Amino acid sequence: MAFLNCTHEILVIGGTGFIGHHLLKEAVNQGWSTTSASLNPPSLERRVAGVNYLVIDITKQKEVQAALARDFDYVVNLGGYPDHTLFQRGGEKLLESHFIAVKNLVAILPRKSLKRFVQIGSSDEYGNAPAPQNEKMREQPISPYSLAKTASTHLIQMLHRTEGFPGIVLRPFLTYGPNQDDKRFFPQIIKGCLSGLEFPASEGKQLRDFCYVEDTVRAIMMALESKVAEGAVFNVSSGIPVTIRSVIEEICRITGKGYPQFGELPHRPGANTALYADIQQIQNVLGWQPKVSLHEGLRRTVEWVKKTNV
Repeated sequence: MAFLNCTHEILVIGGTGFIGHHLLKEAVNQGWSTTSASLNPPSLERRVAGVNYLVIDITKQKEVQAALARDFDYVVNLGGYPDHTLFQRGGEKLLESHFIAVKNLVAILPRKSLKRFVQIGSSDEYGNAPAPQNEKMREQPISPYSLAKTASTHLIQMLHRTEGFPGIVLRPFLTYGPNQDDKRFFPQIIKGCLSGLEFPASEGKQLRDFCYVEDTVRAIMMALESKVAEGAVFNVSSGIPVTIRSVIEEICRITGKGYPQFGELPHRPGANTALYADIQQIQNVLGWQPKVSLHEGLRRTVEWVKKTNV
């Protein structure tokens, strides 16, 4: 991928996370000047040579002012971790970690040199809207996390309409691939299969939509380049619905191991049973297409898990 002039500066909020790590690698490969801002320093596996790592709390306005009140050409906000905690069980904090952080960024970052601000939203913003979900649907947040993401989307769009803010919102569905956190769905299932033992799983009838991390990063890079997409929201995924059960069975075939016990785990309360994307808008406007099939992406991910868990 060669999109932009290599002299540009990019700031990645959450660069120590899964997608952020892969985005930083691509930016460094492009020869960009790269800065990451996260709550914690990167783990050894996720440290990218050539990146300026800053450890700051984006929800603290004074910290943002002290560390980030300087010119960046491009900003990508991948900050915050997906968390479906209910409001009365601690979910109130998620409004700070996701929405207040975005408010601080757009208020403090200088706009003189800012060419693009890409806000990473979530498919959870659609809540229980019918599938396939498209960008014209009204959001239906079902958790403090999805509410904060929805509020962030509206903030970016409001700023674009009223102040010409160069913001774009991308809504990844389920991104997966090498170097994902162990607590996430695919690493857990792959490790369960590789153990050769029985492990619990849900009934698996839910329909979901998966996107390999290289394709997600390519969508971000194309959004950074686009001038016609400002103020818009784009789904990022394969556009192909698959059942959770069929994905687990595919991992079993690739690994040649594993005995999932379907039906032993309950579904997450309130979760949409059919969450998969209409991706026509990103195809038509940005010219983006997913390139890595689910089988190939799973094969690469399984190989990575094997190498890192020997």
